[in-house]
Amino acid sequence: MTAPSPRVPEEIHRRRWAILVVLMVSVLVVVLDNSILNVAMKTIATPKPTGLGATQSQLEWAINSYTLVFAGLLFTAGLLGDRLGRKKVLLGGMAVFGMGSVLAAFSGSPGELIGFRAVMGLGAAFVMPATLAILVNVFEREEQAKAIGIWVAAVGLAIAIGPITGGLLLEHFWWGSVFFVNVPIVIAGLIAMVVLVPDSKDPEPGRLDPLGVALSIVGLVLLVYGIIKGGQLADFTDAKVLASIGGGLAVLALFVVHEKRSDHPAIDVDYFRKPAFSAAVAAVALVFFALMGVTFFMVFYTQSVRGYSALQSGLLILPLAVAQLLFAPRARLVVDRFGARAVCTSGMLLVAATMAGFLLLDVDTPIWVLEVLFFAQGTGMAHIMPPVTTAIMQALPRRKAGSGSALNNTFRQVGGALGVAVLGSVLSTAYREGIQDKLAAVPGLPASVRHAAGESVEATLAVAERLGPQGQALVGPAKDSFVHAMHIAALGSAGVALFGALVVLAFLPGKDSADQAPDSAAPRERAGTGADR
Repeated sequence: MTAPSPRVPEEIHRRRWAILVVLMVSVLVVVLDNSILNVAMKTIATPKPTGLGATQSQLEWAINSYTLVFAGLLFTAGLLGDRLGRKKVLLGGMAVFGMGSVLAAFSGSPGELIGFRAVMGLGAAFVMPATLAILVNVFEREEQAKAIGIWVAAVGLAIAIGPITGGLLLEHFWWGSVFFVNVPIVIAGLIAMVVLVPDSKDPEPGRLDPLGVALSIVGLVLLVYGIIKGGQLADFTDAKVLASIGGGLAVLALFVVHEKRSDHPAIDVDYFRKPAFSAAVAAVALVFFALMGVTFFMVFYTQSVRGYSALQSGLLILPLAVAQLLFAPRARLVVDRFGARAVCTSGMLLVAATMAGFLLLDVDTPIWVLEVLFFAQGTGMAHIMPPVTTAIMQALPRRKAGSGSALNNTFRQVGGALGVAVLGSVLSTAYREGIQDKLAAVPGLPASVRHAAGESVEATLAVAERLGPQGQALVGPAKDSFVHAMHIAALGSAGVALFGALVVLAFLPGKDSADQAPDSAAPRERAGTGADR
């Protein structure tokens, strides 16, 4: 049986909550940046000097270049943190993210913005796994669930306040301010990290596994690229999409085979034999599939259909963040009473019900209905993410915390990318089918313009505005078609969340199950001052 991990040194234990605040700030700035960009899309699309004159495809890649690099390198970043030291990796990641933010803020063209967003994704890939790995090494096992709940709440808060921050900045500053705002936060975070955060790493990392690392990068990049491309084309049967996704899955399968045969694997794939571990990882992917897909179309519903500004749209998401802030840090108490299986299953069912509840939304539905749905969605997520994240992190020894954190974040990113791509594709296809007859009825509208106008509700409304009084006949049908398409995508989200509920119900341990982590043990005497374990 694996020897228990030593207790956290006393001097680190005393400042653990201050360290958690620093880690939360690191997570906040990385996640906030991804959500803040959504509200700046319209501004960046406008011609210079107001924006960059970016096309729809360029706007998508400004988001996707970040996601592609981030998801592709998460696992590698976690391994490097375990080997080189998580504090070093966190400091390096934050510095790269900050430099990428400055460069992105002063981009002179859409191509530059896409490239500098990739640099930001590189930095973020090293920040996210390190924060959770450090958390696990700073808090004792009995406090980890509480600390992870607070960490999860910070992620939820960032998703919600990103659009609010973006809206405020765009009302007073240029579009690049949505990136430049990261710089003072990064500088303050770096100073706090140097002063407060201890370093930790795997004391026995063993030999390097360069082939395993290379296979993980190639496989994840191919898989995520294929998912993104399928969403852009709204066609997952395209040859390039199938080749990329199929190639990615094949390389990842080869990675698993290599890891099983290697005597020095990058990750012990036998952990996936534990049903609780695999179910927790699946739950992370499924809940973010549903969440990111809904977040994607909700921006268009509130702004394009309901006419709210970017700032107002951001404020409308606040109930989701408030619910997570209220319930995520306390989720451990409910788990202690009812067990992870009951709590996570209930959370998934609540998320599924919320997704189905979006069917209530129409072009003139009272906005409080949306607010109630967002609060319920946040409540459901607050009772899913902390328990499953805790299950993943406690299934691996502390010395492998970087790998565990990387797995958690990798599955979340892949799930989120799939949600945006698949549900975005469903939304796009359903919208085009609903609006094409109305566009065909407009006299004198060229076929190329008609095709472009059918891509999205924004595109249709832009054509309607250019047509003047003649185009007003398109406004109502465009909004109705979008709402119909949104309902179809929401049903897809509900189905995914319902499947997630079945997975956790079947495989997560109940209240009386003893699924101990490899490093679990009764409390021992607190150690001296050494931090590396």
